[in-house]
Amino acid sequence: MHSLARLAKKTVEAYIREGKVFKPQRLTLRMKEKAGVFVSIHKHGDLRGCIGTIEPQRSNVAEEIILNAISSATRDPRFFPITPYELKDLEYSVDVLTTPESVKSKKQLDPRRYGVIVEAGWRKGLLLPDLEGVDTVEEQIEICRQKAGIAPTEPVKLYRFEVKRYK
Repeated sequence: MHSLARLAKKTVEAYIREGKVFKPQRLTLRMKEKAGVFVSIHKHGDLRGCIGTIEPQRSNVAEEIILNAISSATRDPRFFPITPYELKDLEYSVDVLTTPESVKSKKQLDPRRYGVIVEAGWRKGLLLPDLEGVDTVEEQIEICRQKAGIAPTEPVKLYRFEVKRYK
């Protein structure tokens, strides 16, 4: 397991078991960087939580992971909070995002390589890249629209970003 995924795991376990926020002893170079981060938690292959930040909100990647891991485990509105009994069955991945860039056309997107942000006014929907079952740009955009409550015919701005995924 990569050190970033291990940080997410240790954070969730400390928070769920003891109600404590995990504090790492040492930070790797990657942990000291600034970037948006998503923490995904899976149980038996199914999504169990996924929360993140598009752009950095904290002073480094380690802090982003810690806060997003706790949120993924306890505040994802799609799921009940994780219980101590589930901890042994969980798998973690951490996606570190590049800065989103505006795109002019769907032709500049690729669901394997790029994540997508769809924006209409203050509403934004985001989907990470390379997700099982999402094979086309149209599927990516439709999922983003649904997440943000944006109608299928409503004009939107499109952004793309890349991730480095750590498991």
